[in-house]
Amino acid sequence: MQDTGRKIIHVDCDCFYASVEIRENPDLRGRSVAVGGMPDQRGVIATCNYEARAFGIHSAMASAYARKLCPDLIILKPCFDLYKAVSRDIHRIFADYTDLIEPLSLDEAYLDVTDCDKCHGSGTLIAREIRARVKEATRITVSAGVAPNKFLAKIASDWNKPDGLCVVTPDQIDDFVRQLPVRKLHGVGKATAARLKRMGVETCEDLRQFSLVDMTQHFGSFGSRLYELARGIDQRPVEVSWRRKSISVENTYDHDLPDIEAVQLHVVVQT
Repeated sequence: MQDTGRKIIHVDCDCFYASVEIRENPDLRGRSVAVGGMPDQRGVIATCNYEARAFGIHSAMASAYARKLCPDLIILKPCFDLYKAVSRDIHRIFADYTDLIEPLSLDEAYLDVTDCDKCHGSGTLIAREIRARVKEATRITVSAGVAPNKFLAKIASDWNKPDGLCVVTPDQIDDFVRQLPVRKLHGVGKATAARLKRMGVETCEDLRQFSLVDMTQHFGSFGSRLYELARGIDQRPVEVSWRRKSISVENTYDHDLPDIEAVQLHVVVQT
């Protein structure tokens, strides 16, 4: 059964690191800007603005290759202290509306505003006001999705990027979800999407042709999750006491490590 009583907002800053850098240096506005490692040090792109994305540049791309796609690309080293300070400013605005805030990273968070009485209790008006306040206070644009659950709110926040707002009301859930590609479902990666495609499933409407028993047989416990998501059902609460479930560290070396012995000499044990 769909939970239609909640009002969940997913807020996502637009090209956050790059936007902060452009704010600090307005001369960069209108130019292709990325934040990441340097090309001559085998660095990778962390994020880039939409001008750079027009050249096909994206996060995790090798900086040297990104520079080939866009010779005029400006690549800046990240300044995490600055990004954290801006993130704190944004979260202070969030806290004016609810204590139920689940940060996902420096630049995105879920807010449960179900019990907020500001803006006449309208999730749409709250999201609109938050976006305006963030832009005025930080000169950073954010996109927001408003929906009855986290799954739909996150998809909605990406719907009208950049600087956009998308609202999925309870009566729109069925039609909104029906058209979604299954790759948009939380937890569906390339391998699962390929497996679903072999089953003739590319959209949530296709997925709805399978019963809960069918999905469980094919995918185990994750099958019941897929069954619910294909119907717009997501009971997960906004978790204030959010704990990181995993951590990873990457390091790109300036030169190739030719064999396992060389790798072992450079390995740093994470504790």
